Formats: sequence, structure tokens, C-alpha cells
Amino acid sequence: MATPRVSAVEHEANLSDPLSGRAPLLLGDRSLHGITKAVCRPVECVPSRAWTLFFVVSVAMMGLYVLTTAYLFYEGIGIWGVNNPVNWGWAISNFVFWVGISHAGTLISAVLYLFRQKWRTSINRFAEAMTIFAVVCALSYPTIHVGRVWLLHWVFPIPNQMGTWPNFRSPLLWDVFAVTIYGLVSFIFWYLGMIPDLATLRDRAKTRARKITYGIFALGWRGSTRHWKHYERAYLLLAALATPLVLSVHSIVSFDFAISQLPGWHTTIFPPYFVAGAVFSGFAMVLTLMVIARWAFKFEHIVTIRHLENMAKVILLTGMIIAYAYGMELFIAWYGQNPYESFSCANRAFGPYAWAYWIMIVCNVIAPQIFWFKRARQNVVVLFVVSILINIGMWFERFVITVTSLHRDFLPSSWGDYSPTFFDVAALVGSFGLFFTLFALFIRYLPMVAMSEVKAGLPEAKPHHGAEGGSREASATGEGA
Repeated sequence: MATPRVSAVEHEANLSDPLSGRAPLLLGDRSLHGITKAVCRPVECVPSRAWTLFFVVSVAMMGLYVLTTAYLFYEGIGIWGVNNPVNWGWAISNFVFWVGISHAGTLISAVLYLFRQKWRTSINRFAEAMTIFAVVCALSYPTIHVGRVWLLHWVFPIPNQMGTWPNFRSPLLWDVFAVTIYGLVSFIFWYLGMIPDLATLRDRAKTRARKITYGIFALGWRGSTRHWKHYERAYLLLAALATPLVLSVHSIVSFDFAISQLPGWHTTIFPPYFVAGAVFSGFAMVLTLMVIARWAFKFEHIVTIRHLENMAKVILLTGMIIAYAYGMELFIAWYGQNPYESFSCANRAFGPYAWAYWIMIVCNVIAPQIFWFKRARQNVVVLFVVSILINIGMWFERFVITVTSLHRDFLPSSWGDYSPTFFDVAALVGSFGLFFTLFALFIRYLPMVAMSEVKAGLPEAKPHHGAEGGSREASATGEGA
């Protein structure tokens, strides 16, 4: 029987590092120039029809968001499905969802950098960009949910002696502090990491306009030893600064619920529960977009199966934490013998919105269990499908927490139901349009992969200098170009 032919890339993927016993992080052309050429190709080439169609659809979805928001300002939030007692509906569910999505970028970029995890280098730029865009989407919801938008300045920390409104005990003000600082630090971290790559695009630019534009944002980068010394010190400090934000931001968002007296919200497990859920959903979204991008732009040799498998392992870990949190909520409700908490848990599982609860359980608890199997972690189709299911399940988790706790509180006379309107759906769809529009612009005009960090780990770069900064200097100046 004839032996099946194996391609060069597949053969290389089956090879293991003799020291670590792991598959290589890069396949195919691993030269400095090869990495630069592959990463710069989507930026330098004429946009494809697929990108143009994706961008047009995204802008149309964003336009729907703009139009419905303008009508919301004119008519008021009564056009949504919110009512008494369900004063928070899809808008707050969407807000918490997008804040959670933004967490993967900081975890991959900052935390894994501090732990010197080399596999992060092929996906960190992608995740950082996703963080910025998700924060933009998240911040839009508290802005339009306040009702009287002309009094939005009340949410800012204006000193009390000014005689204005600021209420420092309001969770809305805490959200402004937490999410704004998180977005600012994430943006600086993202931009700082791109400076060497922007210099590469500047040096490769064929037109004067591109050369000037990339040159301005490259801040005069020349790849000298002094540049690298200051760059790496600043990058390390920002990573150390951003790491606590991974824990603090979604913990503070969880306080919106946990400090209340409402059954289903008033629980101390919410801060770690929300953080684990944020990392869970954020990694799922990165995996969803990365699978599409690596296929569309032929990045299989840079973003390898090993990268995707490692992300699946993180998803499995955080998914188990989420499953534990779900079980602990039920246990505490039973063990505490609080009739209101017990009813809240029973209402979630068997009440009018039980369908949302069980979708959450299936997508967030059962679906990730397939990642116990290595064959599933290395199957791109399985990875993509499960990541989509997790994104759906995590949105329903926020819906379950927000709506099912509000529609049945202490007094049966105050009970009510909630159903979304067209404008609720338009706000959710439109926020995805905003996210995908920013994402499309990113992949068109900026490098999706951190070239300087990927090339710093190549054997070709290491012999030139002993220190990490020296190897980067060899790999990320004009020739990398």
C-alpha cells in the first residue's frame, strides 16, 4: 500500500523541539524577511473583495447603531423593553459582555509577558487590538443608558466643592474610573508595542503619504540599542501596571450587582466569578477571530496549531472555574437557607427564563469539556464552533444575571416580565458592527502580528546579541524589512 504524502509544513508541524518536546511555534519560512513579508502583506496589498464586503457590512451595522441611538436620545429609553421592575435589560447585559471580551488582550499581553510565555507573541497584537475595540463598545452602553444624556457630566469625578452632582458611592462612577483607566492603559500598551513594527512599515512604504503617516506614528524609531533599552523598560512597566487591571476592572463591574440587596446579585463570589468569566469569553472571542484571520491571510505558519491548542487549554481552565462558580451559587443558596436566594436560583433554572439559563449551562459548562481531548484542541473546526458557543453562552450568562434577578424580587406584587424590542436588538447588532468596523480597519492598516516579538525568538536573531534587547535590535529594524 502506498504511503500517503505529507506536505513540508505538515511534516514540520509533526517535529518536536528536542529540548522541550513541544511542537515548534513557527512553521514554514522562519527567516527575518519571511516573517516581515507575511505580516506586511495584508497591509501593503490592495484590499480584497472579501475585506471590502466585510467592511461595508460592518459599517452598515454600525450605521444602524448610530441611527437607533439618535432616536433613543430623541425619544428616551422607553423605546427599549425596560420597565418596572426590570430597569436593566439588554443594554447592561451588553455592557458587561463587552467588558469581559476586552480582558483576553491584557491577559495575553501583560500577564503572559511577565511569565515569559513565548507562545503569546503570535497572538498578542491581535488580542490587544480586540481589547481596545471591545472597551469602545462597552463604554457606549452606560453612555446611552443614563437616560438624560445631557447630564452625562454627572458621572465624571468632578470635585465636590464645585457644587455639581458626583456621587462617589455610585457604581456608575466606579465603572467610569475602572473601564476608562483600563482602556487608556490598554491603548498605551498596544501602541507602544507597535512602534517597532510601524517603523518597519515606514521603511517599506512605497508612497510618500504612507511613509509620512507611518513615520509620524513610529516616533522616529531607528532600532538603536538605546531605543530598545527604553522600549523594553517601558513595556515591562506597562505590563506590570496592566496586570492588576485584569483583576480589578471586572471586579468593580461586578460590584454594580454585588453591593445591592437583590436576591441573585448580593453574593461575594461575583468578583472572582466575573473575572474568570471575562477571561473565558475574551479568549473565546480571540480564538473565533484568530481562526478566521489565520485562514483568510494565510498565517498558518505564524499562528500554528500549538497557539490555538494553548488557547483552548486556557478556555478549558477558566470554563471549569465558571462551572465551579455556578455550582457554588446553588450550594450557598441551599446551605444558607435564605428563602429569597433559594427562590432566585430555582427561578433561574425553572422559571419563565429557564431557556436562557440552560443555554448558558450547555454553552459554558458542557461545550468546553470537549477540550479535554487533544484531537479536539487541534481541530480548527471544533475550536471555531466551540468558541462561538462560548460567546453565545457568556452573553446569556449576563442576560440571566441581569434580567432574571430583577423580574422576580422580594414582593410578588412587584413582579414583571421583560421582552426586548427592535431597538434592543439593533443596539446589540450595532455594537458588533462598531467592533467589526474597527477590527476591519485594524487588519487593513496595521500589522496583526507583533513582528518584532516573533522575530526576536528566531534562531537567526539570537546569535547576534546575547541580551533579549540585542536580539530584537537585530530582528526588528529596517530589514527585518
